[in-house]
Amino acid sequence: MAAGKLDGKVANVTGAASGIGRASARALAAAGAAVVVADRNAAGAELVAKEIAAAGGRAAARVVDVAEEASIAAMIEAAVAAFGGLDVLHNNAAESDPGQMGRDLAVAELDAAVFDRALAVNLRGPLLGCKHAIPQLLARGGGAIVNTSSVSGLVGDLSRTAYGISKAGLDALTRYVATQYGKRGIRCNAIAPGVIETPALRANVPAEQIAIYERSHLTPRLGWPEDIAAAVVFLASDDAAFLTGQVIAVDGGLLAHHPTTADVARLAERA
Repeated sequence: MAAGKLDGKVANVTGAASGIGRASARALAAAGAAVVVADRNAAGAELVAKEIAAAGGRAAARVVDVAEEASIAAMIEAAVAAFGGLDVLHNNAAESDPGQMGRDLAVAELDAAVFDRALAVNLRGPLLGCKHAIPQLLARGGGAIVNTSSVSGLVGDLSRTAYGISKAGLDALTRYVATQYGKRGIRCNAIAPGVIETPALRANVPAEQIAIYERSHLTPRLGWPEDIAAAVVFLASDDAAFLTGQVIAVDGGLLAHHPTTADVARLAERA
């Protein structure tokens, strides 16, 4: 990351103890921002904050449960108290517990509680993050909100119905925030990652299915958290000053081709 791109800025990252959130927190700090590392996992958040400090950055760890409005409000207040304001909100936290994901089935088999949990964390949480962050962003003359969505919100799938629907709703939230607050200096965009090599991926997806994803990406590898973090820094910076209301697929070309491409390629290899 280009050092100094976010000098003087304050960023708040949820779900920052691991995976994409950890990479984004570290990248935002490397670009010059002071970062609130927020997560349900207190020890993980503290570790990431220490990693940032060891690299010469500024960070503060914060425990947050994005399913609870009071916890989100306290997180934003803590960011302002620690660093004097807020310029960037990265809504990254999502429900990825294997128990939840394993019960996220097709529509006719879906438990309403599983659906409600997905919406509470993946959609209501970012909504409330925006609600409490926007006044602080306005107090600084504007700012940037970056939501971690998913390619699952852009296409249908055989399972993970609640997850996909929650991410599609997050895409809509992105456009609504951009529309309602753009004239007041707030930009809001979403990133739709492809399949990213994270602990959550290995915990929730069988190796055979991951191999199918690998064949379906156009790149030689699956994504890394740092690939998403680079996009987060770009969207948070003035380099993206004329970019808002967008859902950007950072997906290694996963959605760029005909659905049968990988299978046709395998047939050609056998010929």
